[in-house]
Amino acid sequence: MYINVFLNFLLRVLALVIISLLGCAFGEDRVFSWSGGNDSQVDANENACLTDVVSCGCCLMKKQIWKLEMFFNMTLNELQRNLERAHSVLNNIRASRSAFSVALTDTRLCIGPNREDSVVKYSSVFVNLGDGYSTDTGAFVAPRSGIYSLALTVYSDAGAPGATLAACARLRLNGRTIASPSENNLQDQEDSASAVLAVQLHAGDRVDVALPAGCFLCDNNNHYNTFTGFLLYTTD
Repeated sequence: MYINVFLNFLLRVLALVIISLLGCAFGEDRVFSWSGGNDSQVDANENACLTDVVSCGCCLMKKQIWKLEMFFNMTLNELQRNLERAHSVLNNIRASRSAFSVALTDTRLCIGPNREDSVVKYSSVFVNLGDGYSTDTGAFVAPRSGIYSLALTVYSDAGAPGATLAACARLRLNGRTIASPSENNLQDQEDSASAVLAVQLHAGDRVDVALPAGCFLCDNNNHYNTFTGFLLYTTD
């Protein structure tokens, strides 16, 4: 019994709400178009709300559907533009990836001392993303302009404490020395030195390691002598 009374009450409230909404819709003085166009340009003689009040609700509904369609199309176009921009950024990141890390050798090897400076060719490759480093020339060629991190570690074993051989090398940019890590063998027979720096490179710049005359490097599968570089961010 109580349930029936409550349902009747809800039905009456719902009926009042619908009647109120219809009254508001029919009572507006605005002129609506069946085509959803500009209200100010509608011919009153062709408007259904002026000739057929029953169909006015349909006219209003069509106008609202047209507005929703316009909003949906605008939102869809914006999403498409954002997706295209995201793809462009992602492709740019993929194209700019550049990193290498190499060691002198995987087996027991000593190079030097030489009478003249010579390029150190690192043959053991850990990573060469972008193929910027060449094992044939021993040089890294920057694929894009940007800020790069470069690191060089040198190590030598002179064979006996007090020997005059030194662990040294020159990190060069286009033939110009930008860092010279070195360590002379004085108290022991093994010495090492490292250099880490950030440099701005232009696309096509060449970075390599030179072994100065009188210097001596030794390595094995422990990879004491390493040369590493990677792109921090582009500037082009």
